[in-house]
Amino acid sequence: MTPTGSATQQTFRQRVRRLVEHPTFQKAVMTLIVVNAVTLGFETSPTIMGHIGPALLMFDKVVIAIFCVEIVLRIYAHGSAFFRDPWGVFDFIVVAITLTPSNDSLSVLRSLRVLRVLRLVSAVPRLRRIVAALLHAVPGVGAIGALLMLVFYVFAVITTKLFGSQFPDWFGTIGESMFTLFQIMTLESWSMGIVRPVMEAYSWAWIVFVAFIVLSSFTVLNLFIAIIIDSMQSLHDAEKEETVTEMSEVVHSEHLDRAAEFQELKREMQEIKDLLREKGG
Repeated sequence: MTPTGSATQQTFRQRVRRLVEHPTFQKAVMTLIVVNAVTLGFETSPTIMGHIGPALLMFDKVVIAIFCVEIVLRIYAHGSAFFRDPWGVFDFIVVAITLTPSNDSLSVLRSLRVLRVLRLVSAVPRLRRIVAALLHAVPGVGAIGALLMLVFYVFAVITTKLFGSQFPDWFGTIGESMFTLFQIMTLESWSMGIVRPVMEAYSWAWIVFVAFIVLSSFTVLNLFIAIIIDSMQSLHDAEKEETVTEMSEVVHSEHLDRAAEFQELKREMQEIKDLLREKGG
């Protein structure tokens, strides 16, 4: 390829990049994602499909084509950097699932077309920030999850030994006990549905269940929230510090430019004074 051809291609790539990064283009894609999410919901209604089914299916094909063109443009604009961006890879996978053939054996994947809606996460900065905070909190959440599983296991062993013979459907095995304890942790019908029937046979059983609820629902689960909030605050502080640094660099650059202009103006004034002095002499 000649240097002229390479420069022309580079200029065209820059134009495509400006296009895909333009706010209007991004807003148009976001709007299309939202509208497509609504139409995918319409496709689940037999009544609506009976009236405008062909139109919805045609619109779906048009959306698929637009999304494919958009992904191709982004890949061309960013080159290999597109696949180093996690959000770019995410969008690529979502669109790839969209192109899955509509065979009966792949009907589950076809139903995942609604995952296109998740592209809003990559398109909206605030949503990206929340997801980044969740990913940043994964190590801490993993530790809390391990602690919660330990609490579950301890109480599953206790309840299986204490109540398994009398209530085998709820506490007959470790697995059944853990599932029952999960229901209790969510506070879903835990009192009337499980605890009170057990208390009719074991009046002191409330001590075990109240202790479990305090440890799991009121302590460990709140630690999840605390870690996520701390992660979001840390990312917010980091972004704020980065913004302040960028602004400081801009201000410093402007200061240097103005100082240079001032020195240039001072030099010109000195030259004028010297010229006037020479004429006066």
